[in-house]
Amino acid sequence: MLSTPLHAVQWGPVEVAGRQISPGETLRFPYGGESSFEASFLDAPVFVARGVREGPSLCITAGIHGDEINGTEIARRSFSWIDPTALNGTVIVFPMVNAAGVRSGNRYMQDRRDLNREFPGRSNGSVSSIVAHTLFTEIRRNCRYLVDLHTGSFSRSNHPQIRVTSKDEVAFDLARHFGVGIVVLGEGPSGSIRREAGDIGIPAIIYEAGEPSRFDLDLIASGVQGIESVMAHLGMVQGGKEIEVPESRIYTKTTWVRVPVGAGGYFFPTVELGQAVSEGDRLGTIIDPLTDRYTAVAATESGEVIGLAFAQIVLSGYALVHLGVQHR
Repeated sequence: MLSTPLHAVQWGPVEVAGRQISPGETLRFPYGGESSFEASFLDAPVFVARGVREGPSLCITAGIHGDEINGTEIARRSFSWIDPTALNGTVIVFPMVNAAGVRSGNRYMQDRRDLNREFPGRSNGSVSSIVAHTLFTEIRRNCRYLVDLHTGSFSRSNHPQIRVTSKDEVAFDLARHFGVGIVVLGEGPSGSIRREAGDIGIPAIIYEAGEPSRFDLDLIASGVQGIESVMAHLGMVQGGKEIEVPESRIYTKTTWVRVPVGAGGYFFPTVELGQAVSEGDRLGTIIDPLTDRYTAVAATESGEVIGLAFAQIVLSGYALVHLGVQHR
């Protein structure tokens, strides 16, 4: 039997969801579940890698929205390559926070709530609130940094981007070192895991890329590389290579172009993600299928297309094109 290195003994195990993970060990197990009918909605996996040397604790969350499956695969791949014997610190991955939603392809929880508006949650609330509380308890206890993985929603796709508060320089450094080239500054909605983690002093960022209900291998690879870059930035990888961080466009303002009132119908975009547009440029066309009336959708400001709706049926007020309009 191999003896445990002295530094591993001094560093010691970590406890996550009632399980102890020793230095040099990886473990995958369910958390939050128990033997009851309702517990099947609360049970979700957690992956933990405890490095052999002291270092920071990085947490990765995915699948908070059950239809945003790109993030679940980024989380899985990011964990799969970790060698705990070459790791400083701890990586804790929650790859399917809304596990029932991931299995069924449902964005929301079983009680029809948006889980990313329920944090920090309550132990005596709705199913969504209990799930949020269970996860947030572990984050509060064990996480020093947080990366949350998402995609576009409701038949929209997002150009790869990092979202981060403008009030935390440590979180901003994480965003820049993720290395996807676009950083969008904003506080995030109340009840979101990023905002609530930031409010208790945990620097947190969101990686947004791709569309719901579909795996995009290029964007998955970009997300995995971004997490590797963040880990290198935090000094968590033993002998890790220097990862070149590209210059980022830091957007301080974004705006949505929406369907004009009364102009619902069939939407056909004429721009692509990442495209630069000028105020007044045509972004797409909406056709009323009953009257053949055409409505041009124009850019309200100059900027870059960072989010885009697919060709689909749309109604008044639906968000069509997300523009990054001011950057520094």
